[in-house]
Amino acid sequence: MLPKNNITIIFSTENGMVALDSPVKLKIVEFIHGKPRSFEDVVNECCKAKSTISVHLKDLVMQNIILEQKDPSDKRKKHYSLNSQFIAYSQTPIQNCYNRIIDRLMDTVDSGNSEMEFFRTLCHTIRYGLEAYGMNPKPVFKNIGNDIGQKMSRFFVAGSIEELLTEMAVFWQLHSLGEIEIHNLDPLTLIVHDCFDCSDMPNVGRTLCALVEGIIEGIFEASLKLSVTVKELECFGTGHNHCKFEIRIPD
Repeated sequence: MLPKNNITIIFSTENGMVALDSPVKLKIVEFIHGKPRSFEDVVNECCKAKSTISVHLKDLVMQNIILEQKDPSDKRKKHYSLNSQFIAYSQTPIQNCYNRIIDRLMDTVDSGNSEMEFFRTLCHTIRYGLEAYGMNPKPVFKNIGNDIGQKMSRFFVAGSIEELLTEMAVFWQLHSLGEIEIHNLDPLTLIVHDCFDCSDMPNVGRTLCALVEGIIEGIFEASLKLSVTVKELECFGTGHNHCKFEIRIPD
């Protein structure tokens, strides 16, 4: 059974991923999910005109979401079956957040804000757009962050954790990434004010800064040869006005 009352559902097909937001198409896909259905069955289920259903079925076949086959016992009849896999669906809080980010992106153009602000908002649009369309980008963004952190390590010459944290705080402020504050030493906990990755984001009930988690892990690993584990505990996405990261250091 497919999820109900969601804005967009993502299907994986032979040609790649396809996003559906048409209520009629989604109803058709749900109806044929599990067993093939005839054209007449689909029309009766959807309570739409035959011409309307015919157009939707043709679109779904062209997108490789469903498969059209002739009835072996009657060549004049056709049956439809699912030819794709449901993989994700949009969620309202993130969808609303995504819509606001797009509006803010347009505002940066209208107001003539700096190019940096525009590209920062553009990156937010892509990141939260993926989640709005049902993806889970967190693992990918954390891996990308780790790659970035590994490369960034060449800007740090510290030989200890304390020196590295000082250098990171300067780097973050210099490049408008936020303001780092050491909140606790055991376990090592950092608070980042005005975080570039999520500041001004609404409360969506979960942390959002997987990219920063990865960056910090990559910096520690490449600079000090420490395979630390970084976990975000608090975030704008959890209703806080800062981000809090716990850095677990192996014994």
